[in-house]
Amino acid sequence: MIDLLTAPATLVAFAAGLLVAVPIAARWLRVAQREHYVPGWTTRMAWLWVTREPVTAALLVVAIGATFVAVLGGVPPLGDYWALVALAALAFVPLGLPLRGRSAKFAITDRVKRLMIAWVILHVAVAVVLAVLLGAAGVAVTLLVSAPLTDLALAIMAPIEKAGSKKFVVQAQKRLQQVEPRVVAITGSYGKTSTKNYVAHLVSATFPTVASPASFNNRLGLSRAVNDKLVPGTEIFVAEMGIFGAGEIRELCGYFPPDIAAITVVGEAHLERMRSTDVIFRAKAEITEHASTVVLPIDDERLAQHAALCAEQGKTVVTVSTAGADADVVLDARAGLIRIGRATEPVAVTVSGTGHAVNVAVAAGIALAAGVPVDTIAGRLGDLPGSAHRAEVQVAPSGARIIDDTYNSNPVGAHRALDGARALAAETGGPLVVVTPGMVELGPVQAERNRAFGAAIKAAGGALYAVGRTNRSALVSGYGEGAVAVATRDQAVKAAVEAAGDRGVILYENDLPDHYP
Repeated sequence: MIDLLTAPATLVAFAAGLLVAVPIAARWLRVAQREHYVPGWTTRMAWLWVTREPVTAALLVVAIGATFVAVLGGVPPLGDYWALVALAALAFVPLGLPLRGRSAKFAITDRVKRLMIAWVILHVAVAVVLAVLLGAAGVAVTLLVSAPLTDLALAIMAPIEKAGSKKFVVQAQKRLQQVEPRVVAITGSYGKTSTKNYVAHLVSATFPTVASPASFNNRLGLSRAVNDKLVPGTEIFVAEMGIFGAGEIRELCGYFPPDIAAITVVGEAHLERMRSTDVIFRAKAEITEHASTVVLPIDDERLAQHAALCAEQGKTVVTVSTAGADADVVLDARAGLIRIGRATEPVAVTVSGTGHAVNVAVAAGIALAAGVPVDTIAGRLGDLPGSAHRAEVQVAPSGARIIDDTYNSNPVGAHRALDGARALAAETGGPLVVVTPGMVELGPVQAERNRAFGAAIKAAGGALYAVGRTNRSALVSGYGEGAVAVATRDQAVKAAVEAAGDRGVILYENDLPDHYP
């Protein structure tokens, strides 16, 4: 046992630890904010930096080594002060992770302030206990495990935050009861936001409609949308619903009970957290449990079986297909035709090569289920709104075409955007350039999917600029000789503009926030 008051090395380590804790707290609290305050994800990001950033790994080795020597005590030349070496190294870990952030500034909100108090109390308590046991090394050990301690603070604060925000949810539920709109709930591994925007466009010509803005797709986001946007006379509220794990959709539907529920796609976007597409399917299917009407794309066998189950349960089921299946809504993107309702004739429709046909089909199915006349749906399909940073086509000052798909991070969408970019480059007669950090949150298949995307870029005749270190190895190995690895997106953009010239096409596929390496 160490007497803290009579151990000078320990007192010095505490003083140094207080200084080093400032940048460490700034980094991990910002990561916690960027990862939506979900416990466990700060440690995940810390591990990503260690495994992707060699200098960070080297600094961590130094810190661990110095801490071990400090535990031994009295080792020359620093004796009991080896802990200071560890603390000096930890001040820069992870190297390259900004304290405030460039892509999204660290916002000192009330929630962050509460988390900061919990963070400080937890770190001080652990540091005191370990210092009593290990001396100065105890301070270094505490800051070595700061990322897991941050997650522990998040776990402690989670029920407190949920209880504190309950009033906003209750207010939203009261507003829904007063206005009484029909609630359309949309979920899926991807395509939620685009489909939501399409639905709002299609039904608003017939019914006064409010849609949740941007990606406000969780409990508080939807509560805010209802409280801020829902006004008397609103007949349809379109709610995008996202998840981090099983049970969350069920909880959201308890707060915002859907009359019409739809699933866009069951894909790999949640594999990091949920490990299999079957688990993802079951979590997404929760949205249909209490809805009287469901809209499902039946080209996925699991969704086809679920559509049959919903029908057996007495629900009204609207099926959609983009592959020619026997469905209520059938979209043939290649032929440019859509049939809306079984007793109608197909009508012409244009689906962008960089878009996703299933989103259009599901949106048409929802509009049909909501009672929008078929002619109205068909008439409005020609001018569907785009979604910001999702396959947006722009023209650069140089004349090059830009496809901004930076909000997309799933394999199917990435390959579809690449196909569209390749077709556009063939039209312009210029080179194809792809700037991407790759796709994340794909769990066990992430490396494989990024390698495949790199190979697809090469097969499309495109130039690859792989941004950052998160997926660099997989992208470059998939592409092979000629891939260019760049540290930052700004560097990649400059190089891509030069490479594209005045007739080229630049595809910006995904963009990771700067708390990723």
